[in-house]
Amino acid sequence: MARKRTILLTLVGLTLLAAITLGCYKGHNLWLDHRFRTVPPETPGREVIFRVEPGQPFSVIAAGLRSDGLITDSRRFLTMAVNEGKTASIRAGEFLLHTGWTPDKVLHELTTSAGIMRRVAVREGLTWWQTAQVVEEAGVGSREAFAAAVSDPELLAGFGIRADTAEGYLFPETYLITPPRGDHSRAMAELMIREFFVNAAKVWPDGLPGWDELHRTVIIASLVEKETGVPYERARIAGVFHSRLKKRMLIQADPTIIYGLGEAYDGKIARSHLRDPDNPYNTYVHRGLPPGPICSPGLEALLATVNPEEHDYLYFVAKGDGSHQFSKTLEEHNRAVVKYQIRRPANYRSTPVPLGQDQ
Repeated sequence: MARKRTILLTLVGLTLLAAITLGCYKGHNLWLDHRFRTVPPETPGREVIFRVEPGQPFSVIAAGLRSDGLITDSRRFLTMAVNEGKTASIRAGEFLLHTGWTPDKVLHELTTSAGIMRRVAVREGLTWWQTAQVVEEAGVGSREAFAAAVSDPELLAGFGIRADTAEGYLFPETYLITPPRGDHSRAMAELMIREFFVNAAKVWPDGLPGWDELHRTVIIASLVEKETGVPYERARIAGVFHSRLKKRMLIQADPTIIYGLGEAYDGKIARSHLRDPDNPYNTYVHRGLPPGPICSPGLEALLATVNPEEHDYLYFVAKGDGSHQFSKTLEEHNRAVVKYQIRRPANYRSTPVPLGQDQ
């Protein structure tokens, strides 16, 4: 009987010991979990740029965070994300994190932030090679790769562009993109062309016209963009070009000559340039529109071209403050040329001074 009591007491004791041990283990785990979620890896900590690759498993992301000192336990971080249903919420990209953050804040940043974005600001009126320079300076790609992309027949055909290059269809905009690994030139060109067609839908809300009309509009809009110094003149200048084309007059636009000279343009147009028939973009010699767009027009230039101002003006000349003097006859125009060009003041400018710069 005593033997049975001893065995029973022993079993009870072992059970109690196991329960205590289990309780201690669970309590210790709860303490570790609490400590993991409330105590940052480092104090005061340091900034770390952390990159998430497209399609990267969350377990690999957690291991990378642990390796970079951003969390102290990858298994607990994974469990926390699973419990909160956030394992599929992380976007690919680069994130500015901090080793002084708690895991909750790290997870919040990874699942709610767009991360570090690269800014590529492409203003209206740039040629494709000037845009290539902007892309290169932004660290997104190289001039050479961008040049290859904008003249790639396969890329152009994919967007229905029946031209030798994407000139005119690289929409001017400030783009925020995830910093790429490697050269991102082709993707950047595709992004800009897609943005063109998004905005074209605003110009033609009932549907885009056929290619010939679309391309003609983009060409004229590129002239309007290059000739306009002040926004309110866009529709008026578009009206001048439409009227000259209708009357089969020469366009006679300096920016077309400059475009034809390409990167060889040194800032001056010589008389020989005005007479050069070998420049296909010389609208002082060749009748009608130039062979293609001469820059990337913005939305307002496209809208002005589709909705030109109706008037009798056939000529305009820069007044030196960014605006133009418009004339209906050649005689009026010649007087304006004498006044604003030949006798131009010392502070003459063909375009307005950007805000923040001295007059």
